[in-house]
Amino acid sequence: MSLIPLLVAVPAVTGLAGYVARDLRATVPSAASTTTVAPSDHATRTPHRPKVEFFNLAELTNTDAKGFVRQVERFHVEPWGLYMARAVDGPSAHYLESWLLPGLSLRTTITRRNPAYHRARDYRLDIGEFTQVGAKRWKSVDHYLGVVVRRGRSAELLGVDDLLAAHAAGLIDTALAHRAVEHATAVLDGLAAHDHCVEDWLLSRGITLTWL
Repeated sequence: MSLIPLLVAVPAVTGLAGYVARDLRATVPSAASTTTVAPSDHATRTPHRPKVEFFNLAELTNTDAKGFVRQVERFHVEPWGLYMARAVDGPSAHYLESWLLPGLSLRTTITRRNPAYHRARDYRLDIGEFTQVGAKRWKSVDHYLGVVVRRGRSAELLGVDDLLAAHAAGLIDTALAHRAVEHATAVLDGLAAHDHCVEDWLLSRGITLTWL
């Protein structure tokens, strides 16, 4: 199996979802070709396994993708997902808030940056698998693709190189790659239909986000 059947179908989706297809088709050979991905930035990207995090509600901790255990200030559970708020170590930011939304295969994050590192973006939406694995324990598995949203202005797809490199290296199977593209397509299309407002789009799906 390959990603080609999905890439053929994606252009039929309206809105910004077409950018997914254009980015991916540029790196995948046509159906008539027997070659693999042509030499490019995608081909030279070092592949890595999906990043995994754990969230322990009982201990108020978040074990990040590098294995570091971070203290969490607040967890909150709603029928649609898990909210987390915690401090961030480093010079560029001091705080982050995230919602894990299993039904949409999505993590929505706001990062509070320090003044010298201000960026013109409002949200980061990461595609992945988010599950409750115990009474007080959640797990996230990142699926490489993410969308940076500037409220009322634009949405930018990230991570295509990483997804294709991981697939080519056999670190993820075709089914997972297909799901990641499908979920990213749904996100971009939903945002385009709601003037790039994350809250309005999620509200149309019955999800109300709250932030500090």
